Amino acid sequence: MGDSPDPTNTNAANPDLTADQALTQEILAGRTFSLADAIGRAGSGFLKGESTLPRLVRAQLEINGFINQHLIDVPGALQATLHQWVQADAAGISQHLEFPLGALVNLLSHILAEPPVLYELVWQVDMKWGQLSGERPHFQKPGQSPHPDDEYTHESVRQSLTQLLEIAQSAET
Repeated sequence: MGDSPDPTNTNAANPDLTADQALTQEILAGRTFSLADAIGRAGSGFLKGESTLPRLVRAQLEINGFINQHLIDVPGALQATLHQWVQADAAGISQHLEFPLGALVNLLSHILAEPPVLYELVWQVDMKWGQLSGERPHFQKPGQSPHPDDEYTHESVRQSLTQLLEIAQSAET
């Protein structure tokens, strides 16, 4: 009996195959393959362990989630406007895909360091507040005292962003 191959041994042709590989080979032995089959087999592990969302979108979602969790903003206009700014800052965020909060730190630092940028943000927040509340917003001009009913003043937004920046910086380290 010495030299004849064992017909029950599916690994006879290649003894290095695992049991699963041998079973797969036996099942597919008589089958013809199409181009679609070949592409399907080659790409079957393409997204293993990866999200189907692009990395930029995941980073933006992480930043917006951080804003939602750490920014105290009952009316919600500042949060909504910051979300829009995060969406618009794809170039800045794409430089921080491994740690998206770095992009938020950069964005907040830029807003706080440049008064005209802060004033523009506050103007957009006031507009959003008016849309959300159905009331006429109060627009504070630079150097001018805010209206007593103004929900979002230059100083209140500056304070909120400074607090958020400090939290983001501490989370970054």
